[in-house]
Amino acid sequence: MSAADGSVPAAASTPSADPTAGGAGHQAPPVTPGTPPDLAGWTPVYSGKVRDLYVPAPVAGSVGDAATLDDTEHVLVVASDRVSAFDQVLEPGIPGKGALLTQLSLWWFAQLTTVPNHLVDPTTASVALPTQVRDRAMLVKPLDMFPVECVVRGYLVGSGWAEYREHGTVCGIALPAGLSDGDRLPEPIYTPAYKAPLGEHDENVSFERTVELVGAETAAALRDRSLEIYRLAADVAEARGVILADTKFEFGADRTTGEITLGDEVLTSDSSRYWDAEVDAAGDRTQSFDKQIVRDWLSANWDGTGEPPALPDEVVARTAARYRELIERLTGR
Repeated sequence: MSAADGSVPAAASTPSADPTAGGAGHQAPPVTPGTPPDLAGWTPVYSGKVRDLYVPAPVAGSVGDAATLDDTEHVLVVASDRVSAFDQVLEPGIPGKGALLTQLSLWWFAQLTTVPNHLVDPTTASVALPTQVRDRAMLVKPLDMFPVECVVRGYLVGSGWAEYREHGTVCGIALPAGLSDGDRLPEPIYTPAYKAPLGEHDENVSFERTVELVGAETAAALRDRSLEIYRLAADVAEARGVILADTKFEFGADRTTGEITLGDEVLTSDSSRYWDAEVDAAGDRTQSFDKQIVRDWLSANWDGTGEPPALPDEVVARTAARYRELIERLTGR
C-alpha cells in the first residue's frame, strides 16, 4: 500500500469526517492512541493517525463556547512522529518525522506559487505558533474539504501494478500492454479515491463518481489542478535527481470565496512515493525516500491480524535517514 493507495490519513484543515459533530463540547475523543500535547492558548479538537488539530482556546473571561472546526478562523496542524501503514499506527514512531514532514510541506507550498493553499502567515495572524511545536506545526485557515483524495500516478507501481498484471488497467484506466513494474506511464493518470467516513476505508472511485460527489465543474477542476501540480512537482524533483512516482492531494473550498484551495500536507514522504533517479536508472527500484521501508518490513513480518509488531530500531533508523536525505536532495538544506 502506498500514498497513492489511500493509506495516508486525512489530517487536512477540516477532516472530511468532522470529529466535532454530535456534541456540544469543543473537544472530540482522539481516534488513535496517544494524547495530543497540551499547548497554551490552543484546544485539541482532533487526533488522527499522524496529525493533531487545534483551535484557539477561549480567551480568559470570555463568554460562550470554545471555537470548533466549524467556526474557527485558524487551525493549528501539528505533525507528530507517529508512523502508520496499512491503516495501523505503529510503534515506535520515527524520531523527528513530524518536523521533517512539516519542513517539506512548507517548502513545496512555497514552490507552488500559482496554487492557492491553506497556509496562514503566523507573523501577521492574531494567534502565534506555540514554541514547543514550532518546527512541526502549520497555521492554516479551515476549508470545507471535498470528500475526494486526488491521487496522481506517474509510474506503474504498488496496487496499480497488481491490477495491471491482472486486467491491464489501473483503477479501471486502460494502459498499453507490455509495461513492467516501476515503469513510467506514457502520461500521468488521475485515480481519485472517495474519502470514507471516519473509521472506514477509503476506496478508489471513477472520475464519474467524483462528479456525483462534488459536481461536474468541481470534479474537473480537482482533476486538472492535481495533474498540473504533479507535473510541476515531478519536474522540480527530476532536476534534483529524484523521481516523484505518485502522490495524493486534498483540496477544500475557501469558506469566504469558495475558491478551490490546496490543504493538508503536500508532496511529503507520507503522501508520496519518491525514488532515487540514478539508482532507478540502474535497475534498482527498491530504494525509496518514503515509508516503503516500513511497509516492506511490516508485510514480511505481520499477517494483518491482531496488533502489528513493534518496528525494529534498524527499520526506524533507516526510515528517518531516508526522510532526511529526501529533504536535503530537494531543498538543498
